[in-house]
Amino acid sequence: MEFAGSAFIVLAASILQACTGFGFSVLATPFLLLIHEPQAAIQINIILSLLISVVMVPRIAKAADVPLMKRLIVGSTLGAPFGILIFLYLSTDLLTMAVSIVILVLTALLILNVTVRKTDRRDRVAGGASGMLTAAIGMPGPPILLYFAGSRLEKSLLRGTSLGCFLYIYSLALFLQILFGSTNATIWWTALALVPVTLFGTWLGERLFYVVSQALFRMATYVILMVTGAYLLYTSLSVIQG
Repeated sequence: MEFAGSAFIVLAASILQACTGFGFSVLATPFLLLIHEPQAAIQINIILSLLISVVMVPRIAKAADVPLMKRLIVGSTLGAPFGILIFLYLSTDLLTMAVSIVILVLTALLILNVTVRKTDRRDRVAGGASGMLTAAIGMPGPPILLYFAGSRLEKSLLRGTSLGCFLYIYSLALFLQILFGSTNATIWWTALALVPVTLFGTWLGERLFYVVSQALFRMATYVILMVTGAYLLYTSLSVIQG
């Protein structure tokens, strides 16, 4: 039952990731935390997200904004060490609650058509927040997604740039977690068993990408962010109060 639940979550998340470029960690991490211990859920998410990026990036690299991606990577490199400190020493529940509140507030602003003007500095800040969250809770998507959505980035550009950036961020976060000894064989065997489901979901999501309109894409973005923010807030409050 545990594996079946994990497989269903991973299938849905990999479809979303391949279709949008950002959905795996946003969807998978909160629900995997219901099945696995926090460390295991976070690392399974990172390993499988990295696999999706490795599979997809060579095929969609031409759609990426390379200068923007470089600035995001610079920021994520600076942010990741702070994230690994949180992962090792601080309460992930408090961080999750803070992230959920930020997601809900910023998503509400996006729904109200509040736009964000892109600048080089803001690119690096978004990358830094993404790197920190990846190393801490395996979730790089919200900062970059909120930033891109607020700046009205076209969906092909968003997907290509996000996945290229995530390939680096996930690799760095996984390296840091392994370096500090926070992994075990069970995590890797579980991730390996979920690889076929991940690859099938990626294949299906790539085909759905071409039938999703820009308007539907933006609406799905808002729904995903709101649901994820609300769920993260609920679960973190439940743990803290319990």
